[in-house]
Amino acid sequence: MAGKMRRSEAGSSSGSSSSGSGSSRGETVVVDCGRCKSSCGYCKSPGRTSISHGLWAHSITVDDYQDLLDQGWRRSGCFLYKPEMERTCCPSYTIRLRASDFVPSKEQQRVSRRVQRFLDGMLDVKNPVEATDDPTISINTCTCACHEASSSGMKDSLSDQSEEKRSSEQIVSYLSEQLDKAVNKCTEHGGLPSGIKLPKASVKKVSQGKRKLLVEGGKDLLYSSNIAFQIAATLNRAKSANKEPSPNLENNAITAKAIAETLVASVDQLAQSSSSLAVRACNGHINFYGAATQSPTESSETLSGPEESARGCKRKSCCSRKNSEHLLGKRRRLEVRLKRSSFDPEEFDLYRRYQINVHNDAPDHVTESSYRRFLVDSPLVFVPPSGDSLVPPCGFGSFHQQYVIDGHLIAVGVIDILPKCLSSKYLFWDPDYAFLSVGKYSALQEINWVKENQVHCPSLQHYYLGYYIHSCSKMRYKAAYRPSELLCPLRYQWVPIDVASPLLDKKPYVVLSDFALLQNGESLLPHVPEKITDEQQHDDNVHGDLNDILVDDNEEMVEPETETSDDESGPETSGHGSVEIENGDVSEILIGLKGARVRYQFPLKDLRAAFGVKEQKYLESQLHRYKRSVGAELSKRIVYSLG
Repeated sequence: MAGKMRRSEAGSSSGSSSSGSGSSRGETVVVDCGRCKSSCGYCKSPGRTSISHGLWAHSITVDDYQDLLDQGWRRSGCFLYKPEMERTCCPSYTIRLRASDFVPSKEQQRVSRRVQRFLDGMLDVKNPVEATDDPTISINTCTCACHEASSSGMKDSLSDQSEEKRSSEQIVSYLSEQLDKAVNKCTEHGGLPSGIKLPKASVKKVSQGKRKLLVEGGKDLLYSSNIAFQIAATLNRAKSANKEPSPNLENNAITAKAIAETLVASVDQLAQSSSSLAVRACNGHINFYGAATQSPTESSETLSGPEESARGCKRKSCCSRKNSEHLLGKRRRLEVRLKRSSFDPEEFDLYRRYQINVHNDAPDHVTESSYRRFLVDSPLVFVPPSGDSLVPPCGFGSFHQQYVIDGHLIAVGVIDILPKCLSSKYLFWDPDYAFLSVGKYSALQEINWVKENQVHCPSLQHYYLGYYIHSCSKMRYKAAYRPSELLCPLRYQWVPIDVASPLLDKKPYVVLSDFALLQNGESLLPHVPEKITDEQQHDDNVHGDLNDILVDDNEEMVEPETETSDDESGPETSGHGSVEIENGDVSEILIGLKGARVRYQFPLKDLRAAFGVKEQKYLESQLHRYKRSVGAELSKRIVYSLG
């Protein structure tokens, strides 16, 4: 073959920057690892059936990585990989959704409410390690005999609406009991007369419609009672019958307002240690608010409510009694902290616990060095905030999103923030908090983050969930984040998952855009993959195994942990001769050689001296595969390093 290499007119740095990004965002420099084969962590195949193309990135701009994502690539630490979809055992399709179009499912809404109840102190978790993650099963079910006999048949039949109704009824019952106790306490201390039979307290839930009609703070009003009016009417009737009212009521004024204030003070003394609800006297009414609502002109006290479940219990009285006897914990504070990717000993300790307890990893396999390579090291060139609408306030790059409850780190999401998306890479969490469905909750938070930051950076539109593997049932959970779309592995067009799923039910590898175009009325023959020859099945350049981390539950944003070797194997050889090279021009590929940035074109004296004729043939075959994997445009920007 004839040809030559020439120096890039773009120079040594600007040639690698994406269009419009500018040289200030750095350059992308990669080493081609060729085809990698490994055992598969998804289908558990005994052979080395997981096949991908690998690149080791010394550095990569956020613009180039965004484009690589849209070509089917992902990263594990500094290793970039792209499944060879026609050859690999479990084809992996990039999946994303437009954050502004996201519609949470009932289950996702239920997860959000469960976390909020936990933060509000309304979810009683006595033993979180043993708590179930089944969204239809309460953490604290009634333990009476009648419930034990019937609970097994009720677990999967409870709807979200009935669960919410039960919870509300239990809280109403609990608050009514607390007001009755306050009335009795006032009677014992002389605040209310003891010789008169007073009415029982009744608390009602305030409907959403009524809240909208109320003044400031009404939106947080949850429950209300008019017991003070009923007591005032009873006392006034007694007074008219010459029965003495309480001398502690100021000027013997029997008003609902005065009685309500007296009862609120007694309620506070009964629940000094709780802080889940705020109780206030308001013109004779006793109102219960979310604890976040505090009026600057009115004093407020706090009261917690019950969440202990009485599902399926025929003896509701026993469950109500248990609820009234158990005040739940105080409110908890959740902080979500975004920090640039760096090693944090507290994060590593959490990661170690997670891998050992959730994935059953051997303790000696969960090392600091492997953790750094997998989740800390990143080739992404950080882009600081620019103060304009081009970069969000946090900048672009690799980040760790920490979830902290009352100062305790419970989860860490490893993410990349890029010009057009937030790409979720991995999540690890405290096993003691499995009952909160932390994986699902963190995904909802990441979607909300994209929505919120569109104000600062309008180009941020999508949430990338990693790879969707339809052939692996444990990875199908990602389709629950709707409306999502999959990347066509041939034309790199996005196809709605509703269109793709029926096709993937029939076979694991499908050129999705063929069918999407046909649905749009365009005539297009389905793509027929070329026959894979024995030569093409041969391992080009194996650099270690791809060690896929497979999640045992369906809540993780999972990426395979990949380790590469620095050993360079020789040119590919086989009994069938040289590898067939696909047609295509590789002269515009940007080559990094001895610090220079040059375009590839044969022959070159320096290249011949460095590699020889056989090595040049092998290099050119590699360049063709590389160009096919990253695309023509990226091959012109990314520096293909030869040392």
